[in-house]
Amino acid sequence: MAIAVAALPGLFISAYLLLYRMGLYGEIVCGSGSCETVQASEYSLFLGLPVAAWGVAWYVAVFLLAFLSTQPRFAAAMWPPRLLFLLAAGGLGFSAYLTYVELFVLDAICWWCVTSAVVTLVIFLLAVPWPPAREVGPATSV
Repeated sequence: MAIAVAALPGLFISAYLLLYRMGLYGEIVCGSGSCETVQASEYSLFLGLPVAAWGVAWYVAVFLLAFLSTQPRFAAAMWPPRLLFLLAAGGLGFSAYLTYVELFVLDAICWWCVTSAVVTLVIFLLAVPWPPAREVGPATSV
């Protein structure tokens, strides 16, 4: 359930940036002044859609999968946490790429994007299977 709760701030951030990108929200509030630079760059689109739209979809998927995995019906199933981990790892990788672009290509920091990256990192850390699952089998001696 912690992952579902952690996904909510990211969802709100992505929705805010998407509304701005679509022109439905007049001015973006950003402490650095670089948010507009990032949002107007060629890197703000991925496969023809705004990155913020991908963020909304990703956070919704994370929220729904995390919530689903808490249901008694799926408590013993191994696929929800594994899928959640893969989803979190993909999100973290994409977020790392976007942070690289901000720092080294655009030379502009969007604090909303940084906050989203931190939320993604938290989700990833919560999704990591700690401790790693061990296979149960017959004991062997060496």
